[in-house]
Amino acid sequence: MRRAVFPGTFDPITLGHVDIINRALPLFDELVIAIGVNADKKTMFTLEERIQFIKNTFKGESKITVKSYSGLTARFCITQKAQFIVRGLRNTSDLNYEQPIAQTNYKMAKVESIFLICSPEVSNISSSIVRDVMRNDGDYSGLVPDSVKK
Repeated sequence: MRRAVFPGTFDPITLGHVDIINRALPLFDELVIAIGVNADKKTMFTLEERIQFIKNTFKGESKITVKSYSGLTARFCITQKAQFIVRGLRNTSDLNYEQPIAQTNYKMAKVESIFLICSPEVSNISSSIVRDVMRNDGDYSGLVPDSVKK
């Protein structure tokens, strides 16, 4: 069974995340969307809200499981018996950031990182931009799935 983990904070899930998830689904038997919990990081949405956003976005998709975790992603992959980590890349800065992490994860847990390039129409979207638009009462409807829209 090919199992992959797609880790992130998902604060909130964006159309960029949805793009990567939809494109990763045909590649794996199961995709664990893993919400990383970092006590030092202040989030806009609670863990429960973020889980619900993702579950509502992908309801009916049997290949997706949503879980939360803390600590090292490599260790989480071992507990999930996942052979792959999925990461989305928007630009070369993302690659430069992700490459040493991928190499470390492989060294620690023998888990391969699979990089998917974001579709051009969503490559400008990040959760931090979405949060900024939300905080300033901007129209974020074209940046997030319906499950996040209030």
